[in-house]
Amino acid sequence: MDVRKHLIETAWNDRSKLKDGDTRTAVESVVADLDAGRLRVASPPAGENADPNTDQNRSQNGGWTVHQWIKQAVLLYFPIRQMATLEIGPFEFHDKIPLKSGYAEQGVRVVPHAIARHGAFLGNGVVMMPSYVNIGAYVDDGTMVDTWATVGTCAQIGKNVHLSGGVGIGGVLEPLQAAPVIVEDDCFIGSRCIVVEGVHIGREAVLGAGVVLTKSTRIIDVSGPEPVEHRGHVPPRSVVIPGSQPKAFAAGTYHVPCALIIGQRKASTDKKTSLNEVLRTHAVAV
Repeated sequence: MDVRKHLIETAWNDRSKLKDGDTRTAVESVVADLDAGRLRVASPPAGENADPNTDQNRSQNGGWTVHQWIKQAVLLYFPIRQMATLEIGPFEFHDKIPLKSGYAEQGVRVVPHAIARHGAFLGNGVVMMPSYVNIGAYVDDGTMVDTWATVGTCAQIGKNVHLSGGVGIGGVLEPLQAAPVIVEDDCFIGSRCIVVEGVHIGREAVLGAGVVLTKSTRIIDVSGPEPVEHRGHVPPRSVVIPGSQPKAFAAGTYHVPCALIIGQRKASTDKKTSLNEVLRTHAVAV
């Protein structure tokens, strides 16, 4: 591990090193380990399969660790690859990165027109409806990637998550220290939600249809007597809907988007099969 890290960091600062066979092998082996889930771009806090290395950057969102050198390996993978034509049945692609393969052995269900690139990990029991998962992403066991949902580069998706139709999970490679989008275990992300810029969705949270979250989006908990504001992080078990708030501009006052936390999931809605119940309880659209 230390040898690969050193080779990749050296090549990052001196691209001529990409001509060296050992460096190219190191880059390709890191991407292969991402594909198999032996490595991941960001690791959970200690006690949750965290990487033992101590010299990594820490995400401010829940103590996750961002591994810059693995991001570097993904970025260096592109210049060492050559464009190639991929023909699969009647379909033709022209790209540098091969498609992911071996789904049956991995216990992954892939419905036609779903695509994952080599270097993306899909856990056992993942279901991909016609959708897209990019290189460096990590999608854990039992998660549903529903129709036309996209999981961007390096995004981290937990166990038993439901990404509903048309959900857009943003990707990130640069800046290297930037945390990817993190969606923790047992979350439900409603139709057409957009989550980008390293936003962290806490365990068992529910996002109603159409919620848009960026790093600067105001996430306001209105379930108590006074509003409580969050940015870049949805607390665990929160139920979130789209909202708006007035903002003064030179040309006048206009409403800008925000997100509203209107309640918490109850113990009776812990199972994924009962998530529709929590949405009905809070009158949230799916």
